[in-house]
Amino acid sequence: MKNPLPNISSPMRRLFLMTCLASSVSLPALPALAVEKPAQAKLVVVLVVDGLPQEQVVRYRDQFGQGGFRRLLDQGAWFSDAHQAHGVTVTAVGHSAVLTGAYPYQHGIIGNNWIDPVTLESVYCTEDKQYTYIGEETKASDGTSPANLRVSTLGDELRYSNGEHSKVITVSGKDRGAILLAGKTGTAYMYMSKTGNFASSTYYMKSHPQWVQQYQAAKPQDRFYGKEWRPLLPDAAYVNDANDELVINQKEKDKRFPFVYTSKSGKPDADYYKDLYTGPYVDEMTLDFARAAIEGEKLGQNPTGVPDVLGVSLSSHDYVNHSFGPESRMSHDHLQRLDRMLANFFTYLDKRIGLENTMVVLTADHGFPNVPEFAQSIKRDAQRLDSKKMTADLNQHLSEKFGQKDLVRKWSAPNFLLDYKLIEQKNLKREDVENAAARFLLGLPGVADSFTRTQFENGNLPRTRMGTLVQRAWHKQRSGDIMIVTKPYWYFGSEAHGTSHGSPYIYDTNVPLILMGKPFKAGSYGQYAEVMDIAPTLAHLLRVRPPSGSEGRVLTEILR
Repeated sequence: MKNPLPNISSPMRRLFLMTCLASSVSLPALPALAVEKPAQAKLVVVLVVDGLPQEQVVRYRDQFGQGGFRRLLDQGAWFSDAHQAHGVTVTAVGHSAVLTGAYPYQHGIIGNNWIDPVTLESVYCTEDKQYTYIGEETKASDGTSPANLRVSTLGDELRYSNGEHSKVITVSGKDRGAILLAGKTGTAYMYMSKTGNFASSTYYMKSHPQWVQQYQAAKPQDRFYGKEWRPLLPDAAYVNDANDELVINQKEKDKRFPFVYTSKSGKPDADYYKDLYTGPYVDEMTLDFARAAIEGEKLGQNPTGVPDVLGVSLSSHDYVNHSFGPESRMSHDHLQRLDRMLANFFTYLDKRIGLENTMVVLTADHGFPNVPEFAQSIKRDAQRLDSKKMTADLNQHLSEKFGQKDLVRKWSAPNFLLDYKLIEQKNLKREDVENAAARFLLGLPGVADSFTRTQFENGNLPRTRMGTLVQRAWHKQRSGDIMIVTKPYWYFGSEAHGTSHGSPYIYDTNVPLILMGKPFKAGSYGQYAEVMDIAPTLAHLLRVRPPSGSEGRVLTEILR
């Protein structure tokens, strides 16, 4: 019998079926509707370059080789107006954003360190005294688990969706760089600055797998002993960089090219392994270890057919920028070297797994301001703020106003913690003390704005970009009671050299956001985007639920 419904639309077809069922008319079986399932990526590679401002990628683009950053920019979807869209731009907060899609007020990582408002003890973002590094010395404040992260990550949701068959492996020069990408159910490996090994912690496993043991036994970290770091490009390539005299402390005249990696002991030791951070070699080792993880864990070749995730956080650019600023020859050269490392890594991925089977994301946890001395040379109002002096001056002011000493308990950048118990005991009004503190701080050099706990709790911040960013950065249970924002180009730090980050200004928030792979339409995109958009976009493509605190959007404009 012929199909009686060859040309009837779906609504008409359903109506006809219901009518026939009601009248007990027998029908022939209808053909199943074919649903095309999109091919899944075999491997998702998430690269985070610690401390890379967007402006450096743009400024040095013409000097990049063909296979690294330029490949990403030419073959990937690149957002020029992408941001770490929260008010405290530091490593732990930025890494937490990448695969959670969440802001600090949800994910709970409000800084690299913070002061517990109850105990007044310092808390390191990834510390967990229940666990230790495997085969390595572990201090109380070392990062060993994601216990302080309050939400799930993309990797957690991917593993949940397929019975934990997907592998999620992360590696970084910093413990927080690896742990906060790995989430609750991934596996993190981090560089050990005393031994030069990459190691995990007992949160993840009791002992290292065989491939890690073999990697450690070869001691690849020792191959850089006695090596020099010299500029990669001809001198003319660096002509627009800052003069060394502006960015190098005059008391540290040895801190300039060529850098030689040795130690007083005459052999590789803890001093040597730590010095490797400021230069190209920890990043080179991180990518080498990532290759070893791909081989050892067979990432991208999952026998169940599900995708795996590899997170790689490259830490050294942050160390170089802290020491010399993004305007320096050292930072410029380091980025060129990192470009060549990425090119080699992409070539490896192409041969091992095939870039057509891989989704690659590159971003950064924060940007960087210039060294104050350089900023001053180009007519910027820039200085360093001494937080200890600021705390003492604030306490003195409140003491004179309210007749009570030590109303400020602690400083935890960029927050002051007030003594609310003391305020209550002395029959003072909490809001009066908060407002007095905020007004005093506004009068100090280098302070642009200040916000109180009452404002945060009531959602009574200015309806401005600044107000939005600082509200997102404030956590009710973990943050302090008065948050301050520096003026542009000012930052907290009492040392007479280098620079730091952490502000809500563009130089700290505007970071690269590039996605490369089959699902993405290559091109330069001027639409506003956030690092928080990475997780929901990947979740959409992998057909898993977004992470629990995700507030980002799916970047539909770049999807094929």
